[in-house]
Amino acid sequence: MLKKEVILEGLDCTNCAAKIEDEVNKLNGVKAYMNFMNKTLTLEIESEQEYKNTLQQVKTIVHKHEPDVVVKEKSVNKSNKKVLILEGLGCANCAAKMEKEISGLEGVEFAAVDFVSKKLILEISPKVNRSELNEKIEGIVKKIEPDVKVIFEENNSKTKINENNEEEEEGVNKKEIIRLVVGGAIFAVGIIFNFQNWLELTLFIISYIIVGGEVVLRAIKGIARGQVFSEHFLMSIATIGAFFIGEYPEGVAVMLFYLVGELFQDIAVGHSRKSISALMDIRPDYANLKVGDEIRKVSPEEVNIGDIIIVKPGEKVPLDGKVIEGNSMVDTAALTGESVPRKLKPGDDALSGFININGVLTIEVTKDFGDSTVSKILDLVQNASSKKAPTEKFITKFARSYTPIVVFGALALAIIPPLVIPDATFATWIYRALVFLVISCPCALVISIPLGFFGGIGGASKRGILVKGSNYLEALNNVEVVVFDKTGTLTKGIFEVVDVNPQADFTDEELIEYAAFAESHSSHPIALSILKAYNKDVDITKIENYEEIAGHGILAKVGGKEILVGNSKLMNKENIKYQEVETLGTIVHVAVDKKYAGNIVISDAVKEDSADAIKGLKAVGVRTTVMLTGDRKSVGEKIGAQLGIDEVYTELLPADKVEKIESLEAKKSHKGKIVFVGDGINDAPVLARADIGVAMGGLGSDAAIEAADIVIMTDEPSKIVTAIKIAKRTRKIVMQNIVLALGVKAIFLVLGAVGVATMWEAVFADMGVAIIAILNAMRVMNTKSI
Repeated sequence: MLKKEVILEGLDCTNCAAKIEDEVNKLNGVKAYMNFMNKTLTLEIESEQEYKNTLQQVKTIVHKHEPDVVVKEKSVNKSNKKVLILEGLGCANCAAKMEKEISGLEGVEFAAVDFVSKKLILEISPKVNRSELNEKIEGIVKKIEPDVKVIFEENNSKTKINENNEEEEEGVNKKEIIRLVVGGAIFAVGIIFNFQNWLELTLFIISYIIVGGEVVLRAIKGIARGQVFSEHFLMSIATIGAFFIGEYPEGVAVMLFYLVGELFQDIAVGHSRKSISALMDIRPDYANLKVGDEIRKVSPEEVNIGDIIIVKPGEKVPLDGKVIEGNSMVDTAALTGESVPRKLKPGDDALSGFININGVLTIEVTKDFGDSTVSKILDLVQNASSKKAPTEKFITKFARSYTPIVVFGALALAIIPPLVIPDATFATWIYRALVFLVISCPCALVISIPLGFFGGIGGASKRGILVKGSNYLEALNNVEVVVFDKTGTLTKGIFEVVDVNPQADFTDEELIEYAAFAESHSSHPIALSILKAYNKDVDITKIENYEEIAGHGILAKVGGKEILVGNSKLMNKENIKYQEVETLGTIVHVAVDKKYAGNIVISDAVKEDSADAIKGLKAVGVRTTVMLTGDRKSVGEKIGAQLGIDEVYTELLPADKVEKIESLEAKKSHKGKIVFVGDGINDAPVLARADIGVAMGGLGSDAAIEAADIVIMTDEPSKIVTAIKIAKRTRKIVMQNIVLALGVKAIFLVLGAVGVATMWEAVFADMGVAIIAILNAMRVMNTKSI
């Protein structure tokens, strides 16, 4: 099937969107799904020629409902999104400054720096001059962090970039350790032995230059570029100030402690970076391409659609495709979070990221690597950090204000008390002001908060839950209402004929046959279940006339007989007396030549863990659970009662579901969120209208991954409970870090002001808090305790 996207410019009515989607889906040979949020209608169609004909029909349907909406073909321009690597980025506070300045550049529509993966994610205007923009970006980066290298093109593979980052970190760490050992040894000699003053001062100055020379140099460069309030400037002023007031050992000790803290911080961040990367280690390294009788090992990017690849036991399936030969069990845990193996046989879809367990599979590739499941998941998770949570945004803004306020506070502390308080000396109050400077760096907050959210998103992906941004993860903490679509979400979506009730003049076989002929043109799940029960080929030449009566059923003329197949509304409309049946399933009534022939009961089984999901949601604090269904009232209410759902709305059209969401929206609290859980295809308008749209069963479904804010890769509703638990755990850890960092800083600001805390105690506490906060943030990745 050919996939095309059209933009509905000016579309602002969710109800109309649902109607448009419904009518386009009724066009012959077309499958359509609407993403109201992006105003995009996606069409799946057989050929380019068919698409041209269909596009005109789509325009007619759109203009019937929304005359002012302009229908445009979407021009795919992937180059508008750029990902740059910031090699050598080690300062979280600097990363926040870069992001702010780059966001303000002309032609930059969106910019986000991901400190964890050292990436700059950009969305730029198509008209912008690329080379000029690149120069400006590089200028901003170099101004804030001169040693950071900007890599504009990701020609290298992700693996190679990661290897470079790891080598770079290891090299920097070795240099730091050598400097600390040499400088620390000279400092120890100066402390232990009782030398003359000039020799002692000389040893401390040499030790200081070895340990802190680079810090001072970077501070001077920063000031020359207008970057005054950097951590290097603060530490330089504090330690040089200590030398000026005669506290030589303390000046060296503070710089020594600062660099030891920085080293541990870099190691902790590097470790967490590797841990997060390991969570998403699903990218295949190679593909076994079959060329004639030869097997070549190539990069997955080199394989084209239609090529044949071989996957041996123990290897990852590198690209999406269809099995054409071989039987094997595959491990889907990397995508679904479930360790239960799945069997693949010829004709089955094999998705990239699966791990082949025991047999050899021959697969025909159906998607390029860039469009494969594993690529989409990697891109989704890795770029999730660009959608920042409100807490992250607040902390970034807070950090910008906090440092200047503390610096000016230190200046006031150094000057005002000696002028106001009798017998107060400048040396004493300058020392206290220097303590202020030591703890004015906000790195503990700026590093640990995004690290916590990134870990939460990584931990969720390990469980088969894809969260598209930190903002959605944080929003899950305030969920008040969870709305479920019934079919395919709480139920299996697999309809089966469970009972056939013919009238006296008809047999079971005749009733099924009449219904099968009438339903032969329909692709509705109920029609398919009747055709499955008939289990014979339908001779369509016998069908003389066929008419679908919207919301009622089907009228067909078969072999000279008029057959009516549908719901009770159809029987009432045609004045046919029918038999009422009390059952949990869907009832299809059949009449032949205006005479009631009987009914067929079709049932959709409830999923095994649906009831557990509803109980779990109540346990995590969700106030109301709601089920929406197009099914009749008796069926919907019975399933609702069986599962323990609070509110059930039945006999709804897609447009009615949007209206129900809007009515529920009016009842929630100011901070409360509404979650809608659907299949991501037919429910696209409702997914877009809810605060958080959750698509179920996203494994292999492009529509689900596109339409929703959160994608659950399996068909288990209980994963929503897991997602909320991960969100709550993430927020708890993030709040712990905020309280810890701000609490310790506040305590030491007070202790420093009253002269209790010394400089080296302050720097030890500050760097200690940063390391504890980073290690605490890493706990969120542990999903075993969820």
